[in-house]
Amino acid sequence: MNPIRPIAHGSVALRPVGRRDYWRLQHLLTLDRDWLEPWEATTPGLRTVVNAGWMISSLKSQARRGTGYGFVILKNGEVVGQLNVANVQHGSVSSATIGYWIAQSAAGQNITPTAVALAIDYLMDDLGLHRVEIDIRPENAASLRVVEKLGLRLEGIKERFIHIDGGWRDHKVFAITAEEKNGSMLTRLANTRSE
Repeated sequence: MNPIRPIAHGSVALRPVGRRDYWRLQHLLTLDRDWLEPWEATTPGLRTVVNAGWMISSLKSQARRGTGYGFVILKNGEVVGQLNVANVQHGSVSSATIGYWIAQSAAGQNITPTAVALAIDYLMDDLGLHRVEIDIRPENAASLRVVEKLGLRLEGIKERFIHIDGGWRDHKVFAITAEEKNGSMLTRLANTRSE
């Protein structure tokens, strides 16, 4: 059984991705190719094809196995992006990795930090995970701002970690553990906005 459920804060919500999201995701991924492509994982030697149907099927399969969860990000009920939870492990590791993207038209509205805060709270409070990681290319200023707003700890660099945009790219590793979280990530986000 899939343990993920819709979660929301104000006008921002996450809900499990489903087949009903195909056309909207396909539209956003196609419309915002130039905006998203520099940050998307690629497979060496293969041409990247935008295929929301394959992505949804893959995410649903991971959710059935409990190894990953896919959410759509909503603003006022409209799909504006996606958040994925990957590499979910329980037991002695008890961790997961978050990745996300947002439509260009929705960027800069504090939607992504709110969605990531919701996801971290859910993963730790509801699913009982101990550690959450986010890996970001050093050149991705917008994503670096997300983890800065949430106060995630920089752990270091994974060199040549993921194949993106034609090459193996370094990623900065950010993380938070349950001990560091100390309350709600939404509260932490609200506090950084008021500083």
